[in-house]
Amino acid sequence: MSAYIQSLDSITAQKVATTLQKTVEENDTPFSAFFESAVQLIKETNDLQSAAEAEAVKMMLGYAENAHDLTNALTKAELAINYTTTIKNKILEAYKEIMNIQI
Repeated sequence: MSAYIQSLDSITAQKVATTLQKTVEENDTPFSAFFESAVQLIKETNDLQSAAEAEAVKMMLGYAENAHDLTNALTKAELAINYTTTIKNKILEAYKEIMNIQI
């Protein structure tokens, strides 16, 4: 389990770095780039959650041909939510550290 979490952390760091680099190239300041990447992350998470809900509705109504699509959509949505939550927690930790700095 620990190896899984470490690999997820490295994937997370790589994804954040890539997204941040793209946004820095498009924006003027690093903060606006960071903010835009956070907004984009939330939009992607919302889209994956909506897709999972749509697959669940299709399965319940009998329109789905197999359960594999539902499982994939639910797994993607769960990983996106975990990823977003992890990023939020790291941002809050950084904010708390900054607020504890003595001037």
